[in-house]
Amino acid sequence: MVFSVSECFHSVRLIANRCQGCVNCIKRCPTEAIRIRGGKARIIEARCIDCGECIRCCPRHAKTAVTDSLADLEHFRYNIALPAPSLYAQFPVEYSIQCILSGLLTIGFDEVFEVAHGAEIVSLAIRDYLQRHDIPRPAISSACPAVVRLIQVKYPELIAHLVPIDAPVEVAARIARAEAAQKLQLDPEEIGIWFLSPCAAKMTAVQQPLGSEKSNITGVIGISKLYSALLKALPKDSNDSCDYQASWLGVGWAMAGGETSAVGASNALVVHEIHNVNEMLEQIVMGKMSGIQFIEGLACSGGCIGGPLTVENRFVAEYCMQKRARLMETEDKMNARLPQEAYIASQLGADERRAIEPRPILRLDEDIFKAMYKVEQLEKTLETLPGLDCGSCGSPSCKALAEDIAQGNATEADCVFKLRERVRDLAREMVDLAEKLPPPLDKEAKE
Repeated sequence: MVFSVSECFHSVRLIANRCQGCVNCIKRCPTEAIRIRGGKARIIEARCIDCGECIRCCPRHAKTAVTDSLADLEHFRYNIALPAPSLYAQFPVEYSIQCILSGLLTIGFDEVFEVAHGAEIVSLAIRDYLQRHDIPRPAISSACPAVVRLIQVKYPELIAHLVPIDAPVEVAARIARAEAAQKLQLDPEEIGIWFLSPCAAKMTAVQQPLGSEKSNITGVIGISKLYSALLKALPKDSNDSCDYQASWLGVGWAMAGGETSAVGASNALVVHEIHNVNEMLEQIVMGKMSGIQFIEGLACSGGCIGGPLTVENRFVAEYCMQKRARLMETEDKMNARLPQEAYIASQLGADERRAIEPRPILRLDEDIFKAMYKVEQLEKTLETLPGLDCGSCGSPSCKALAEDIAQGNATEADCVFKLRERVRDLAREMVDLAEKLPPPLDKEAKE
């Protein structure tokens, strides 16, 4: 189905009947967006950034990512696939990129426009942006939607550091739609633009765009959803080619460090895996990254090739992608290959970008006085908790439990240590009561 904004705010969802109430997910969530209540996990929408970390760590596969499917292509007269570069890493190098793209045409798409082309265009735009002297340093890549949302909810003071340039997939989608509409004389709305994605965060970014009123993308199909059909459709003759192929610089965006290489940034830092990114952002807030020009932050380990919607082992995928990139680099050095028209197209809509707004995750109350009272209650409660952050209460940390208590969503008795103290005190009271007799029967009582 094609989801509307009202139907889908977050791609990551819980499959309740699979959840056993373990605490794996609450301990791994970088924004403390999950609680265990009533023996089941609950996702707090205001905190979730759709990074997919809970999908990876759940032993019962109780978390999933909702995306579109190949069946949704029938709603449009003309369908264009936008394959993420990480799609190529799901297949052995023996299957050429041209072969993979041909397979996409076989399974139902009418045209293919590589996101790697968009990456080449964006790389040039970022390269120019970093030459400016009036921008906050370090500049932070805005290509990973999960990282952008992490900054929104936890580090709003860093929003100004985000590079104000559309992600490669948005640029690719805009160009693909415009070219197809002109070539085929179709209404742009009759054209379906489908991103073949390795991550859940992109599905949410399409439904709730970051920095724009509406996404250029019609829908998102997880790589894992179409992998089987695509594998069967790959041409047996590896020489069977499709007329699309980006340069090694664009394809390299699939791996950690690929964007930095394409941009050619000096004094750059590459950080991948959401918890590492979280720590790095804390360092920036504390002013410890002033000497860094550019930071490439990626939510997934290894970059997009480690996305939760991929199928290949991350290390195998990285090996395949590195081998592809080396072969492509040897075949053609296309650093300055981009036509000027493509670069201009990448700037369309740049002046219309909306400012990315913070998303406060701890809104105790709309009434300022009630909120202040709850803050005081939160601090007092936190002082009484053990500070072990064991997660047994169903909250990821003692601080999170104190917040939940202040909000009326938990009680001190949810803490097993506080509960044990209460049981011990009650037991002592019961022992004391058992030893006491009513005055008429207590012969040892003093007169």
